[in-house]
Amino acid sequence: MTREVQGLLKARNTAFRSGNKSLYSLARADLKRGIRVAKEAYRQRLENHLQSNNTRQVWQGVQELTGYKSKDSLADEGGASLAEDLNAFFARFEVTSAATTAEALPPPPPLPVKALPSSPPSPSSVQRNVVVSVEKEEMRKVLKGINPRKATGPDGVAGRVLRDCADQLAGVFTGILNRSLAQAIVPSCLKSSTIVPIAKKSNPEDLNDFRPVALTPIIMKCFEKLVRNYVIACLPEGLDTFQFAYKTKRSTEDAVAIALHAVLAHLEQRGGYARLLFLDFSSAFNTILPQRLMSKLEDLGLPLSLCGWILDFLSDRPQRVRLGPYTSSMLKTNTGTPQGCVLSPLLYILYTYDCVAAHPSNRVVKFADDTTVIGLISEREGETDYRDEVERLTEWCRANNLLINTRKTKELVVDFRRQKSNVQPLLIDGVCVERVTTFRFLGIELQEDLSWSVNTRGLVKKAQQRLYFLRILRKNHLPQKLLLAFYHCAIESVLTYGLCVWYGSCTTQDRMGLCRVVKAAESIVGCPLSTLEQIYATRCHRKALDIVKDPSHPGHCLFKLLPSGRRYRTMKTRTSRLKNSFFSRAISALNGKPGL
Repeated sequence: MTREVQGLLKARNTAFRSGNKSLYSLARADLKRGIRVAKEAYRQRLENHLQSNNTRQVWQGVQELTGYKSKDSLADEGGASLAEDLNAFFARFEVTSAATTAEALPPPPPLPVKALPSSPPSPSSVQRNVVVSVEKEEMRKVLKGINPRKATGPDGVAGRVLRDCADQLAGVFTGILNRSLAQAIVPSCLKSSTIVPIAKKSNPEDLNDFRPVALTPIIMKCFEKLVRNYVIACLPEGLDTFQFAYKTKRSTEDAVAIALHAVLAHLEQRGGYARLLFLDFSSAFNTILPQRLMSKLEDLGLPLSLCGWILDFLSDRPQRVRLGPYTSSMLKTNTGTPQGCVLSPLLYILYTYDCVAAHPSNRVVKFADDTTVIGLISEREGETDYRDEVERLTEWCRANNLLINTRKTKELVVDFRRQKSNVQPLLIDGVCVERVTTFRFLGIELQEDLSWSVNTRGLVKKAQQRLYFLRILRKNHLPQKLLLAFYHCAIESVLTYGLCVWYGSCTTQDRMGLCRVVKAAESIVGCPLSTLEQIYATRCHRKALDIVKDPSHPGHCLFKLLPSGRRYRTMKTRTSRLKNSFFSRAISALNGKPGL
């Protein structure tokens, strides 16, 4: 209902009350014509939304077509008191002095030398005392790359202003950052943050159901990007290879594939079984101790001035919680890294790089703060190494101020022995860990029998729900190109999540259920769509090439060339479980195309 249509509707009603038939007929015709024009303009606006490269505009168009209305956040109804409560709750891990706490905590437990990652070369005194600086061109490039749609921080400076004035401001900000790095001091106005609570579920019940997302000054994000690039350049090659988060060409798919391969390869031995412990940390990013982090950065060979700058960045950080129109009072924190900062993911990885397996029969697979301990247990050696591994990891967490949430920590036992022994429960800090038959591991449903029926049923259900939106779009006569784009981004992306890990081991029944969804979408869109089999083959081959080209990938050693140098050695398998797994299929895919 546009203003023009409202005016024409008012004119028609006036003509009707006048009793003049010719005037009324003319007014009705104008109204019909105006409605047609408004509908066409509305349709054109929606098509522009859906054709845009802006994801936000695309979903705005879908929401308008489907009549979707988001629910009002319960947080907005809490008022100023809830904002104060959340601010205190988010700072609950705060200590009076980070340095005192670091000294009070016990030192990290010693780990075997063979289990530690390759030690970086000892830096010279010149390298340690170097003062980090950035060039004006680097600053200008970062300012030009600012996303203008990002929310502003506490300073209120919009990203569009910084981007449009990059040429004029690059020299000024370069001088500010270089002086800050030289003095190892971050101004309080740059490290202040506004916390926006994001509900973890649709109906939050307590304070723990909100995730603290920090809005920091956009210019500080630019500074952090430049510092992050320098830190990454200083790190040794192959640091923490079993950490798959925030790394190029690494994803949850790689982490799950490595974990499953370790289990499947071990189960090829008779009498063996595996125990998978999925650890859950309580607000892992908020419990990092800056002083302990600084000592680890120094051990990795980072310049002392840069370590001091990072320490000051994490110390005395002012924060407020903004909840709708309400803003809490200011608190200063000295513990943790703010979620939403550019440096936070990298700092967490470096904080936990020394969390590695102490026994060769165990694996510690990490994706950010999602940590999984895999115990490969044989009947002859028993569970001694696995239980010792869990105990060592518990001590390591205690020494590094990481709190294990035993209520959410789960264990899954994979055991295909004919004569199964009674597996004793696992205790962490005196609390028995719950044993489950199915666990959602990095977005993929993992079952104790290593089947994928639960995972595929969940994907089919979610994809079928999104088919409704596709039908609404077709009902509104959108072009086929837009229907196809929506299918790829909203439905195919759901069906193919982690495809390389589970599709090769799916049953025929599971594949038929997935195929029915693709066929239903095909009939709605009105053109042929790629089958999951085709997508699986393409992605499997591409993933295998990425691993072969990356010597630091944990799965790189599984691709061994034959003496001819043209084909890879096929993996020896005794069971169909390992034969249909990702790495076995990936080697076959590469051998099927010897020219690549």
